[in-house]
Amino acid sequence: MGSQVSKPLEFSKIAASPDTAAAPAKPAPPATPGAPTSPAEHNWLKTCWSCRVLSGLGLMGAGGYVYWEARKPMKMGYPPGPWTITKMVIGISIASWGVVVMAHPKGRAYHQ
Repeated sequence: MGSQVSKPLEFSKIAASPDTAAAPAKPAPPATPGAPTSPAEHNWLKTCWSCRVLSGLGLMGAGGYVYWEARKPMKMGYPPGPWTITKMVIGISIASWGVVVMAHPKGRAYHQ
């Protein structure tokens, strides 16, 4: 009795099949730079408007939250320090990323 986890691992049971042991493995050909590895990769972001809006608004909301949380001590009269300014910049960057996702997703600039 007992589970597989509690039993010791037996290496003698692990063996390669004769077909794979005889022939050397051929690595997959490298993909061309910039080309997607599969046809469905990143298509949802280009074609699905509701996905872009949801993702973009989520990022903009997260960026706004980070920015406003960093501004709270400033509204109470505390002077801003380097960490406060860094958090504000990060919040603005996240919100900007959301605008880019909504307005100009990856790969849209290179129409042929």
